[in-house]
Amino acid sequence: MGPTDGETRPGRYDYCPWEFWSRSGKEERAAQLAHQAELVKRFAAEGGTAEFGDRVFVSPWAGVHTDSLRLGDRSYIGAHAVVTDEIAMGRNSTLNPFSTARGKVVMGDGVRVGAHTSLLGFNHGFAPDEPVHRQPLTSKGIVLGDDVWIGSHAVVVDGVTIGDHCVVGAGAVVTKDLPAWSVAAGSPARRLRDRRDTTTAGPGAPRPGPAAGSLDTRLERFARRSREQAGEVLGRCRPDGSWVERPGASPTVRAVCDAVEIADLLLGGPPPGEDRDALVERLRALQDPVTGLVAEFGGPSPSLDDHSAMYHILCAGYALELLGSRFAHPVRAVTELPADRLVERLDGLPWRTEAWRSGNWVDGAATALHFASPGSSPQTATLFGWLLTRADPRHGLWGAPDAKEGWRQPVNGFYRTSRGSFAQFGLPVPYPERTVDTVLTHSLDPAWFGPDRGTACDVLDVIHPLWLCARSTGHRAGEGRDWARGQLERVLARWQDGAGFSFALEPGERPDRLAGLQGTEMWLAVTWLLADHLGSGEALGYRPRGVHRPEPARAGLGRAD
Repeated sequence: MGPTDGETRPGRYDYCPWEFWSRSGKEERAAQLAHQAELVKRFAAEGGTAEFGDRVFVSPWAGVHTDSLRLGDRSYIGAHAVVTDEIAMGRNSTLNPFSTARGKVVMGDGVRVGAHTSLLGFNHGFAPDEPVHRQPLTSKGIVLGDDVWIGSHAVVVDGVTIGDHCVVGAGAVVTKDLPAWSVAAGSPARRLRDRRDTTTAGPGAPRPGPAAGSLDTRLERFARRSREQAGEVLGRCRPDGSWVERPGASPTVRAVCDAVEIADLLLGGPPPGEDRDALVERLRALQDPVTGLVAEFGGPSPSLDDHSAMYHILCAGYALELLGSRFAHPVRAVTELPADRLVERLDGLPWRTEAWRSGNWVDGAATALHFASPGSSPQTATLFGWLLTRADPRHGLWGAPDAKEGWRQPVNGFYRTSRGSFAQFGLPVPYPERTVDTVLTHSLDPAWFGPDRGTACDVLDVIHPLWLCARSTGHRAGEGRDWARGQLERVLARWQDGAGFSFALEPGERPDRLAGLQGTEMWLAVTWLLADHLGSGEALGYRPRGVHRPEPARAGLGRAD
């Protein structure tokens, strides 16, 4: 790999550093981490600083002599690069072999700097009364935004800011600022067109290349497509005025609520054809005035042992919030449950065999407490006390894996439990690093994940804990983003025109493989979580506000929103 392992010349990874973490062996990785540790030690001894994110690569054959250096996750510096002074690189950003970055240089996320390119964030004075070598240096600095591609042999001079999503042609000399989305080339470089305009490039104009298919662009296109088809997607699931999960299915409470969520997300209002006030009254009328629970259409009286009734606390309660209303009654079955009875309930849940069902119960109960009062309560304190003392410090979850499903049940149970409790109340989960380790282990299980595997629930069970834990720890963040990107690529290709998403993104005629409201509602939210985990959530132009909203429902126990 380089001087650290006794070789006399650079190896493959020094010239192809993007391959290192996917192809290197244990000894090579250990040597690279040792090299990074040595850089940190050397810089500290010299009065400087060095910070390295997850899965970073710095070639030992690069000339790295900075006062401060920061590399975000999955960033790299190739062989024979010259890096001095003050350099900050975001996530997934690169200085390719033989490039130069000197002076003050700040690079955003997703920046590619081609070979032999120079980022010169300093300048000499050249007044005529003194030789140049005696004149002072100045440094305004260089700023490169997110998703910027600088071609090989380009030069960027001091004081220049290159906006987000820009592409600079090979050999260009950039002497002035470039606004976002610019495609520029020449010496001095001039702006040729907007990168988003792929129809007006004349003969000889540089093509945007791979960056034209950027993740943000594809997310924007997906969101536009789904908004344009939202009316059709919803209309096919209301054949006779009643909401159904998919054509031919029976009406359900969840179908009504999913329609409300989809319409709010994509259309910014109630479902087409529905009067807001009338829909609010229908949803409020579903609640049992004594228990506060909501039964299924035509079902028996709801109880705390009813799985559907516990989920209806979420979906019906949030649907009413999206429509500007709320439940007519508190969910007294939960809010008036004595603390000792609540503990009995929690202890009696089948955590070791059905962690998913157990998490569903906690999700519903915690949401009932959220809806009841902006402040804390004896039941709320009891619930969080139980969760904090029962979480397993070895893996961060409640429950345990089994031979049949591995970690699937406890990971699902963790998502449901933490969504209604820690996430909804704005509190950190007990063991975020151990949780990330366990969830990433589960994410690699081929029984549940692959090109044609991974239901909306399975993917949500992984991405929400990773997204939530990333709020408090950067532990293994690069691996989590790699997984998220792979899932996002799969999801963006599975939208069915005029029908939306199926719950399971697999071919076939099983009900869960047919497009419907549940699959559409869940995958739209999952898509946002995956994209936001990659820093691209805003490209979708929507943000979940119901069951899957990212913001906590309150800032912390004892305080209102």
